[in-house]
Amino acid sequence: MEKIEHIGIAVQDLEQSNALFASLLGTKHYKTETVAAEGVRTSFFQVGESKIELLEATNSASPIAKFLAKKGEGVHHIAFAVTDIYAEITRLQKAGFTVLNETPKVGADNKLVVFLHPKSTNGVLIELCQEKEK
Repeated sequence: MEKIEHIGIAVQDLEQSNALFASLLGTKHYKTETVAAEGVRTSFFQVGESKIELLEATNSASPIAKFLAKKGEGVHHIAFAVTDIYAEITRLQKAGFTVLNETPKVGADNKLVVFLHPKSTNGVLIELCQEKEK
């Protein structure tokens, strides 16, 4: 793994949270994007080499809506950048980690993404992300 790519934070209201984080970080978000397949609208802030991703549910069946209903607003996941997502899936499965989606999905910010089950990572949802070829 190369670095922490981003920290995902589940929020109820993306516009309100954009204003809050812009004030906190002293910079505006650089991108808003909807990932319809996941039922989520995202917003990204650059913080040094890493990013903060705010996540708002677009429907009640989305994973973010379920997270918010169960835990409320807060840290949803930590994402790590990888150069070969397929090799990382194999390596982590061999090491005993539970991969939630063995086939990478298209995520926000031009990434292929895979998630590791929190039960195998001390309660933390981990995302692996690799830049998609354009």
